[in-house]
Amino acid sequence: MVNLLKDYPIIVEFPVAWGEMDAFNHVNNVVYYRYFENARLAYFHKVKMMEVMEQTGVGPILSKTQCRYLHQLTYPDTLSVGAKVSHMASERFTMQYAIASQTSGQIAAEGEGLLVSFDYRKNEKTPIPDIVRQNIIDLENGRLTDPLDS
Repeated sequence: MVNLLKDYPIIVEFPVAWGEMDAFNHVNNVVYYRYFENARLAYFHKVKMMEVMEQTGVGPILSKTQCRYLHQLTYPDTLSVGAKVSHMASERFTMQYAIASQTSGQIAAEGEGLLVSFDYRKNEKTPIPDIVRQNIIDLENGRLTDPLDS
């Protein structure tokens, strides 16, 4: 899995739950977005975005998202989901995701999300906070680590 997701600084693992399967006997398409969301939240916590949001009211809001399904997922399986930021502008950034199946050893889906920096107190978009922007840059360049990661 490591080689499949080597370009993703955040990787989270999830077991496929039996209840995520649908009548066609594979993981329902909507569940893939939940996997993306969980990886996205792990990314946000790593770059301290949620802490900044608690202090300032400025945080992310999902503007659009998409998924390209490559292979079916079924129970039982364990998934590794990668998240990275591929582009940043003043008030928005693009996240990319990949879901790797440990059973097949392949990427099962790829996704993308456009996120906008939003001031929830003023109800308007706003520039990405400087500390969050720098943390994203540092994480993407392998320079953001926690003391517990060592």
